[in-house]
Amino acid sequence: MSESQSASRSAGGAIWRFVKEVVIILVVALGLSFLVRTFIVQAFYVPSQSMEETLMPNDRILASKLNTRFGGVKRGEIVVFRDPGNWLDEVQKASPGGVAGALEWIGLLPSNTGDDLVKRVIAIEGDHVRCCSTDGRIVLNGVKIDEPYVAPGSTSDDVRFDVTVPQDRIFVMGDNRNQSADSRFHLNDNQGTVPVENVVGRVVLTVWPFSAFSTHPIPAIPFDDPRIDDQGK
Repeated sequence: MSESQSASRSAGGAIWRFVKEVVIILVVALGLSFLVRTFIVQAFYVPSQSMEETLMPNDRILASKLNTRFGGVKRGEIVVFRDPGNWLDEVQKASPGGVAGALEWIGLLPSNTGDDLVKRVIAIEGDHVRCCSTDGRIVLNGVKIDEPYVAPGSTSDDVRFDVTVPQDRIFVMGDNRNQSADSRFHLNDNQGTVPVENVVGRVVLTVWPFSAFSTHPIPAIPFDDPRIDDQGK
């Protein structure tokens, strides 16, 4: 074998090894991305105006699956959940296909399946929640609550309700009350409550646009009020 042939074969082997390494790295990276999306955290688009001004349409948010998996669902959390049944029409549920759909499934793009909703948990199992007090406030376990996260000018009394939340279910409302088809509008189906098992995760971050980057802790007002727990027992 001539020196030129030997050099050519050596170069070819080096290129093949490089290609194999790149493929292995890509497969491992995609696998890790899929595992993170499935078990730890998942990105979503905000689909509507219902959570303004806390979340704006088309914001990119991260929902932690660990919070809900190990800590349960708590009052005041913003959660992403699967449609419990007929909350969304078929047009809204149209999901992307092709490359975009594959990248969403892997976790490289935010989920945009059209089957997910984003709302705030107002009441959990065993809670008594009603609308409204004489001054238009939600009453939770007998306590009239102040809700600083509600959009300015938004009101809660479009629909009157009086609900005791069943076991393993939650009652949810949007922060932009006048633009949110939430639990209030589905009272004929399990009193408008959502199964906890439908909760995908708790919204912990807005990551895009960067100007809107923010965390989303449970609001101290009203959910740190001990009277809510005392009355709920």
